[in-house]
Amino acid sequence: MEIYLDANATTPVLPQAREAAMAAMAEDFGNPSSIHSTGLKARALMDGVRARARRVLGAATGKLLFLSGATEGIQTAVLSALGALRDAPTQPELLLYGATEHKAVPEALKHWNALLGRNLQVLAIPVGRDGRHDLAWLREHAPRAGLVCTMAANNETGVISDLDGIEAALAGSAALWMVDGVQALGKLPLRLAERRIDYAPFSGHKLYAPKGIGLLYVREGTPFTPLLAGGGQEGALRSGTENMSGIAALGAVLAALEEGRDFRDHDTLAAYRNRLADALLQAFPGLVFNAPPELCLPTTLNFAVPGISSKLLLDLFDAAELRVSGGSACSAAKAQPSYVLEAMGLPAWQTASAVRLSFGPVADAAFIDEACARIRVCGESLRESCLDPSAPGQALSADGLTRFVVDGACCYLLADSASRRAVVVDPLPELTERLAQWLGCQGYELAAVLDTHSHGDHASSAAALWAAVQRPCGEVDALGWPLDADAIDVGALTLTRLAVPGHTRDSTAYLLHDATGLRLAFVGDTVMPGALGRSDFAQSAPLQYGASLARLEKAVGPHALLLPGHDYDDRFGSTLAIECAAQPLLADVLTGRIDAAGFAAAKAALERDLALTEYQTVACGARVDSGCALAASELSLAALRALLGRHPDLLLVDVREPYEQRLGQAPELGAAVRREAVALSGLPNALTRWRALPAETPVVFFCRSGNRSALAAKALRRLGHEQAWSLGGGLALWPRATAGAADAALAI
Repeated sequence: MEIYLDANATTPVLPQAREAAMAAMAEDFGNPSSIHSTGLKARALMDGVRARARRVLGAATGKLLFLSGATEGIQTAVLSALGALRDAPTQPELLLYGATEHKAVPEALKHWNALLGRNLQVLAIPVGRDGRHDLAWLREHAPRAGLVCTMAANNETGVISDLDGIEAALAGSAALWMVDGVQALGKLPLRLAERRIDYAPFSGHKLYAPKGIGLLYVREGTPFTPLLAGGGQEGALRSGTENMSGIAALGAVLAALEEGRDFRDHDTLAAYRNRLADALLQAFPGLVFNAPPELCLPTTLNFAVPGISSKLLLDLFDAAELRVSGGSACSAAKAQPSYVLEAMGLPAWQTASAVRLSFGPVADAAFIDEACARIRVCGESLRESCLDPSAPGQALSADGLTRFVVDGACCYLLADSASRRAVVVDPLPELTERLAQWLGCQGYELAAVLDTHSHGDHASSAAALWAAVQRPCGEVDALGWPLDADAIDVGALTLTRLAVPGHTRDSTAYLLHDATGLRLAFVGDTVMPGALGRSDFAQSAPLQYGASLARLEKAVGPHALLLPGHDYDDRFGSTLAIECAAQPLLADVLTGRIDAAGFAAAKAALERDLALTEYQTVACGARVDSGCALAASELSLAALRALLGRHPDLLLVDVREPYEQRLGQAPELGAAVRREAVALSGLPNALTRWRALPAETPVVFFCRSGNRSALAAKALRRLGHEQAWSLGGGLALWPRATAGAADAALAI
């Protein structure tokens, strides 16, 4: 059973609301504008729900419209206000909105302000560190405002606005006032009739009604302009045939709320939130809450864990069947810091690492118990993976190669559990603390920190890493190689080096050997997927580049796996044979069709005026192929089952990270299916082995959403294994084994 803790984004539909919607479609399906009996029944249902909504909202007077949701309500309110301002006796200068408002508000203000030609100045009302509006600022600017937009409670942090304080700050101002009531419905008393609120939009799907139904309150005497003109429904205030099934479902939710059924009181919800907060602090001891709980909705927690990204936490929680979010669902697809937390003045690490946990007001004790238990298990999984810097815990020994990528630059950690030794290749400054924490947690000796070359886009962080692990690095050369060593042993593995000047004069490849021979090579930027390292830096050696490539080919052969220093397209590795096919210039120099001088000149032409990368960093090579031009590799569930029927030797690979794999179950395809768990960050460990599989053997990768597995499938296909596939949609679309899981999730 999933534990759904993202109620501020949307909620499931209450059983009685579903029943009411079905009844409206099956029995009371009439058009409420019709005057026959069927239509009159629908009209009576609609009027009854409207009357109940008035009682719940404390809005005995004024207009109360049914519409599609809060966004439409916001648009209607802003249009109405700005349209009326043209005839105001004193022309306003400002349109004001809270800096932490939902994006629908400032976007609506900008849209209608431009479309109506009002050209008023749109300003954000500052908020303090506690997330509440700066009332002194508002009091100063309110006299020049035509419309002020605030929210009753914030959707990301749960911070409750001081509506009485805002009302006092507006005293003497002729400004109209819109209050976004979406997160307050069912959780806070709004007392609409007692306050001077002019417009208040609400959305049903935030409180157990279906999507597509909402309300807009308009104070008696407040200007109003219909957003939709047409058939004159809703007293000509909102044209379009009413959503009767949605209205009926919303009515059932409002009935439960009004009658005190299902919904918990404030004190009970606050106690639940406190239990969840305690569980979070136990699971992640360094955790900080981003807003004061005493000022927040009793159903919302927003937090960050130092040193742990929000993406990592979201993947971790999702593996444990805990559904949380990084903030507003409307912005979830954009990997950006929270503008809400930025407006509150929180430091960058908190705004970029924030996670929101929110439950609904019908949650019960059993639901909270299970949520707390799973949160604690998530903390244990992080500690076992050495990923919680504030709580090392008992780590499970790590083995093999791990790849890290920062803005296209690659860093590799080679670890051996038997010898407890590790080597870092091409360290990155952004990873110093993480690597040092991991080594300390695992208790591994740092045997070497190696650079493949003197970098053009950043300084080596080798010295910083040695300092962070509090060990002297010994006598080493400029790239970190021990002066007294011909090879570096890491358990049963051995590293040797090969000088390959070209990209830089000191460019070096590190060759990794095991008992059977060469396993792979770390080649830095000498050869990258789809590119050769540029040789126009001051420290480059362009005339030596061609000979270095020939030396590399002689040492590793055409088919050895090469791991690059930069990988802008997540290809993970390549071979000289593959790159010769993709890069004619490389093929020409290796076959002798072009000499060293001609090669250098041709490279110089390619590298002239190279643009910055998408990360606004120096491009370390000129791309000469067009990316991964491969056939689609995504499989539906039905196609996977069919493929398994044809190929019982199919290999199913879980590419989620170890902290996820310990929590989540693999797809159930029968006990006979061959399975492996190889995290995407550890993909180079297995690529060579999978390439050696029979050509007809399918390798199917899966992850949580299908994104990481698609990268793995493309990487293996590019290396020549055409039967590499990704499970489309990942585990998120896999059928649930537990019957009635949707009903069980209603405990939120």
